[in-house]
Amino acid sequence: MSSGPPPQSTAVGDIVGRFTAAWESSGPAPDLTDYLPADPALRRVSLIELIKVDLEKRWLRGDHPKRLAEYRDELPELGRWPLPPDLIYEEFHLRRRSGQPVDASEYTRTFPAQADELEKLLSTGEYHSTSIHHLEHTSAAPPPRSTELGDLDVGQRVDDFDLMTVLGRGAFARVFLARQRSMQRLVAVKISEDHGTEPQTLAQFDHDYIVRVFDQRLLADRMLRLLYMQYVPGGTLLGVVARVRETAPGLRTGLLLLEAVDRELVSKGEIRPSESRVREEVAALSWPETVAWLGRRLAEALDYAGKHGVLHRDIKPANVLLTAEGVPKLADFNISFSETLPGTSPVAYFGGSLAYMSPEQLEAIHPDRPGTAADLDTRSDLYSLAVVLWELLTGRKPFDDTPSGDTDAELGTHPPGDRTTLDAMLERRRGRHEPAIADLPADCPSALRRVLLKSLEPEPADRFSTGAEMSQQFDVCLDAHARDLVDPPPGSWRLRMRRWTHPIMFLAIAVPNLLAILYSYQHNTTLIISKLPPTAQSSFERITRIDYATAFVIGVVGTVSMTLYLTTVAGGLRKGKAYDGGHLARARKDTLLLGQRCALLCLGLWAVTGIIVPATLQISGSEVPWNTVVHFTAAQLVCGAIAVVYPFFFVNFYAVRCLYPVFLPHGEISAADARMLHRLGRRSMFFLAAAAAVPLLGVAGATFIPAEDLPHVVVALRVLCVGSVFAFVAAYWLFRLLTDDLHALSRVVSGVPRHE
Repeated sequence: MSSGPPPQSTAVGDIVGRFTAAWESSGPAPDLTDYLPADPALRRVSLIELIKVDLEKRWLRGDHPKRLAEYRDELPELGRWPLPPDLIYEEFHLRRRSGQPVDASEYTRTFPAQADELEKLLSTGEYHSTSIHHLEHTSAAPPPRSTELGDLDVGQRVDDFDLMTVLGRGAFARVFLARQRSMQRLVAVKISEDHGTEPQTLAQFDHDYIVRVFDQRLLADRMLRLLYMQYVPGGTLLGVVARVRETAPGLRTGLLLLEAVDRELVSKGEIRPSESRVREEVAALSWPETVAWLGRRLAEALDYAGKHGVLHRDIKPANVLLTAEGVPKLADFNISFSETLPGTSPVAYFGGSLAYMSPEQLEAIHPDRPGTAADLDTRSDLYSLAVVLWELLTGRKPFDDTPSGDTDAELGTHPPGDRTTLDAMLERRRGRHEPAIADLPADCPSALRRVLLKSLEPEPADRFSTGAEMSQQFDVCLDAHARDLVDPPPGSWRLRMRRWTHPIMFLAIAVPNLLAILYSYQHNTTLIISKLPPTAQSSFERITRIDYATAFVIGVVGTVSMTLYLTTVAGGLRKGKAYDGGHLARARKDTLLLGQRCALLCLGLWAVTGIIVPATLQISGSEVPWNTVVHFTAAQLVCGAIAVVYPFFFVNFYAVRCLYPVFLPHGEISAADARMLHRLGRRSMFFLAAAAAVPLLGVAGATFIPAEDLPHVVVALRVLCVGSVFAFVAAYWLFRLLTDDLHALSRVVSGVPRHE
């Protein structure tokens, strides 16, 4: 019969157990010196074991990770002995598991006395903790259902696959880089004892930004499941987050992403792409633009999954793989709940990291809250994506969960019964605490800030409704021109002018029309009215004034009615009111048609006036020659051209630059918007040609004036021609600005981002 463990081992185990329990409580990180025994015989071995536990908790939970050199500085007695190889081994693998790229040669150079032992330990490729608390926990745990998973190792053949390298390791699965013999290709093989629904939900997926799952194989005799998928060699976003934390904010650019990928490629013996358009694009981006670039693709992936009835529910940096070009691919849907699979319980598939969960997901796993997995939808995944992107952007998560401790722990170490942790996290996410906006870098565009904050709203109804909608907003962030239109800098004139729609519209329409009226009055007085009998002159002037006044009132009423709906919606949005997609689509349509409608209204009023005035004179009995009527109507058409062309450019420039962007952050933009923007561009070309024709119409009209009357209209014609030239230059300038705006907005609504 065994006599039990030696007393020293039992004592050290008790010390380590108490220290581990202190770490797992909700209090602050414990000080390991408080747990060191006074007995010299126990002190050294206890110190080594306590450091192992402290290393694990700090590195894997992100709670102020420390290096062995820091422990030696803080604990002088540690420097009196050579560090045990197993302690160095612990730090090496914990750094690697936390996502840091680590080179074994770094340790053999730093610790030459332990180099031989370290080479043996670090070359295995498998991590087996040497900490007492791990060993005791393992020995006390019930035996696994099958021992096959623990026996798997590099160099073995499993079914059709030769296992080459360990890519990842979890509680229930291992991932290997393997060669599939039948297909002669490299694949990533996930081998597990779990019989979940991942293959059923993922086999249907074929998307550029989701890891392609080829198939699965069930080995019934060995109680294993093999899921083999596309091999993505560039590491994960977890490694990129580690690089972000090591890099000063001012030095972060798109190159940081590529450097993290390249480091991973080198560690795996992969070759970096020599020529890549994608890598060139990423290298030219600022860091906030790089985050938006990644976010756009991941939002598309979540939109695709959502349309197939699949929720990921474990969005975190470790589950985003990167290709050699830095393109993200979403992976590990193994805890996803598929709405298309009948009879599945969502609770059975819950998982993920607490710090990345949406409030509704935290409530669903809370034992005392009414929320359930059935309450979740794509908006929950979009919330988690926003947390990941915030962490990428700043190096920190948006909410400080350190008072609860263990912010990055998996659900396996945070059981749903941990009410204290869940309550504290829900309190922070439900609005008691705002996201740490101060952490955002100085070069973060307002558009990206808006997208992230909207995605982190406590209530799902206040977030983007689909991944496509979120992806479209990242397009805005990636286009410098578009984001300046949609999210103008504070104090911008475009921002101020959004509130002055009616006065601006009045000036844009009234000024050209007033100039046309003055020209018309001078022209008609000189060439038409002065030649009529006195009674006809009086009637002509009276009727003309009445018609012009009536047309002016109709024009004002018509213009207000055209802008009423869109200004009402825009004002409601500024006040936080929500509108459905139909109302927003109508407001956008009214905005893009505003210039055309105003132009047609002006043209119609001038044309009608040119007909009604002579007709009224005839009805009233005034004798007006027919050549005078034709002359008057032709003059009205020239004035109408002036009153139509220039308001078109003024109104559209204001509508596109100041009004239309107001609606872009709210609701998904449809393909109809792209068509309307394209049509507006074509109409602008037509009206530019019309603007160039205005002085030509004036000159052409002068050819019908009798020679004896020409001296009386020379001044008016000169004013018309010279003024039209200057007006055309202004119209052309507005046309160029309008065209640039339309191109930028078209890129956004059609999903073709451009970096400027």
